[in-house]
Amino acid sequence: MKQISKGIWEIPKQGKMLVPGRVYGTKKIVEEIEDNAITQLTNVAELPGIQKYSIAMPDAHQGYGMIIGGVAAFDAENGIITPGSIGFDVNCGIRLVKTNLTEKDVKGKEKEILNELFNQVPAGLGSKGQFRANKEQLQEVMLKGSAWAIENGFGWKEDLEKTEENGKMQEADPKNVSEKAIQRGLLQLGSLGSGNHFLEIQKIEEIFDEKTAKEFGLQKGKLCLMIHCGSRGFGHQIASDYLDTMEKAMKKYGIKVSDKQLACAPINSEEGKKYFSAMACAVNYAFANRQMILHWTRKSFEKVLGKTAEEMQLHLVYDVAHNIAKFEEHEIDGKKMKVLVHRKGATRAFPAGKKENPLSYMKTGHPALIPGSMGTASWVVVGTEKGLEETFGSVAHGAGRVMSRSKAIKTKRGEQVQKELELQGKFVKSRSPKTLAEEMPEAYKDVDEVIKSLEISGIAKKVARMIPIGVVKG
Repeated sequence: MKQISKGIWEIPKQGKMLVPGRVYGTKKIVEEIEDNAITQLTNVAELPGIQKYSIAMPDAHQGYGMIIGGVAAFDAENGIITPGSIGFDVNCGIRLVKTNLTEKDVKGKEKEILNELFNQVPAGLGSKGQFRANKEQLQEVMLKGSAWAIENGFGWKEDLEKTEENGKMQEADPKNVSEKAIQRGLLQLGSLGSGNHFLEIQKIEEIFDEKTAKEFGLQKGKLCLMIHCGSRGFGHQIASDYLDTMEKAMKKYGIKVSDKQLACAPINSEEGKKYFSAMACAVNYAFANRQMILHWTRKSFEKVLGKTAEEMQLHLVYDVAHNIAKFEEHEIDGKKMKVLVHRKGATRAFPAGKKENPLSYMKTGHPALIPGSMGTASWVVVGTEKGLEETFGSVAHGAGRVMSRSKAIKTKRGEQVQKELELQGKFVKSRSPKTLAEEMPEAYKDVDEVIKSLEISGIAKKVARMIPIGVVKG
């Protein structure tokens, strides 16, 4: 791996690689990336139809098939689609909500708010939503996404404009979703889940770009809320189902990969089209899921603070996906080209002027939301033209793990993690002490170093830094 410019490193095309590998990060970040993650980066560079680079963001670490923190774009006509480069938690993503509240407004009520959030939003491994969908409703969720939630009283119409894809991928086709996935989806709609998923109350500690922050409605000292979750068991089952399909498809189409976890099919094959449409169903499910959680979050604040959500100005800033594949047009070798961009643990970050931006963010570019580990800072950044050219308009999605969950639970007990955070004035509510141990801050990279990597490489600009006050974990 050679450094080619500030914050950018490259693995030259070699062996079966069709494109070079690119790593974005400071020297410290690059030294932390595991050898297995680099192997996964080069394996993706071998996939048919890949364009420009196989990309690793500064939060990159080993995943299933493809690194978590990876980006790859494939020729829409001759490329492939692979579930391993999207992930099992399809459309795991982040939703940021601004408020007009200050820390003073919630002082002494932090635990009461967390308890109410915990009661309203089911969390934890296998958690089931407080809403029980029937099959007909789930069909509508798959097709309509966030719009279904709002039509059924879970939120405000304005929320749609501030959601990536307006909360719905048009290509969804429920007939390509298995009965097993449907059964799992019926129970978990409107639930947070476990692992690194969270609901967090944050304070905006610092503003770095006053003009852009003002457009986003972010003010220093004000509180905001962050929601992180995805498509739960529904998306996981769809990924599992189609990995089996893809393994058979590779034999049919004569495709060979260095890692069977990258099982794939041509984008325009029957198998490729079916998986994409099923993945879109999971994307829409996740958008609806986060929309419902936002609704119950607003209700929780209303109950504890005795004001309406409107009075507290609990407006959605943006909702962005970070496990997804989407058809986009990008400039490659001087020509506009339609590609299927796979982002796995990576966030879209389109700069000003892109038609995909909401009208309200056309002059700034949409917010890209990057949470840290539990108890550490989270960030709002915006993408740049350089990022659009080099990374297909993508940035990191978080801090990225440096310690496995099994190692983390051997390092500290969950109760110890909770005490340490509360001594720092950060309140935590969790279904399981084990989750707190698995998700302790030391298990993750320094998120500020991740953000520095994005900035020095020129693919993103800092807007705001938030610090946590209270966290709900699964």
